[in-house]
Amino acid sequence: MIVQTPQTPTGYAAVLIDFENLYYHLVGQYVDHPDLADALFDLLRNLRSHLEDELHLQPIIQKAYADFERLKSTPQGSLYLMGIDTHNVLSTEHKNAADMRLCIDAMEVLYTRPEITTFVFVAGDRDYIPVVQHLRRQARSVLVAAFKGNTSGDLLLNVGEKNFIEASALIDPKMIARLELAVMKQKEVEESIKARATQPIQAPVGAPVTVPTTVTMTSTPASKSAVPVRTTVSVRETNFAPNDKITDDNLITALTVMLDHFGHYTEVFLSPYLRKLSDALPRLADYERKALLNDLEAAGAIRIEKRRGEPFDYSVIVVNYNHPTVREVNPG
Repeated sequence: MIVQTPQTPTGYAAVLIDFENLYYHLVGQYVDHPDLADALFDLLRNLRSHLEDELHLQPIIQKAYADFERLKSTPQGSLYLMGIDTHNVLSTEHKNAADMRLCIDAMEVLYTRPEITTFVFVAGDRDYIPVVQHLRRQARSVLVAAFKGNTSGDLLLNVGEKNFIEASALIDPKMIARLELAVMKQKEVEESIKARATQPIQAPVGAPVTVPTTVTMTSTPASKSAVPVRTTVSVRETNFAPNDKITDDNLITALTVMLDHFGHYTEVFLSPYLRKLSDALPRLADYERKALLNDLEAAGAIRIEKRRGEPFDYSVIVVNYNHPTVREVNPG
């Protein structure tokens, strides 16, 4: 029997993340969807695995920089659970100030932590060229992990192709598929709005339609005849993914917690629900619990939507009460 021993790291690394730059790149490429932050978390987890398993580097410093108050998600908690220190950097409408703070910290690490042999920049701006050149002159290795379409050619020339890590390859293809689906849905909504403007008489997909219901009947004094009450039901309320049977125990637990604690609400606020879910599934990591929501959405049991709020936007869960597994968990 062969016993495999874990690889011993050959060096220590500092991972410096321009989180704001990566986030807004994904916003521009896809849409401002709740899964964007999760895609970046997936990227950072897989980057760490790549450094440890493939390059035998131990990341002992991990820092992320952004004007987090401007982001429509609140990723600090998840980054903290991943062992990444967050640094809030105030920016302007026209300039991402995270790069300056990141470069200052890189210099501090260089001169105070001699055991750090490799610097990993999770960013692709040409602004990092001077610090990259300086680090290389100090006999440090420099890697860049970024989206190639958002990476400066000059920066790539300085670090070399062999020291470049394509960020999109570090994201789960299923996550990419969900983001692409969100883009398609947004286009459908935009097309329906245009159709509504050109054909106001017809009710396009996504517009409110009036349907009769026989639940409540009223009588008019004049005719004494029953008239069905009419209510406005939005077609969008049925815009769930195709319904798939759910058999995974963790998914059923996640659904049970949702219905038991929040089933009496029309919408479930994401943050309070995740706190309840952490009590029910303490053995799962934070990102694994969030992944359960993505699986529930893919199975058509729920839909996650963004709501505008002050001072920040927030996410809610809409439950598909016609889903077969939802009806089994919550017959009422």
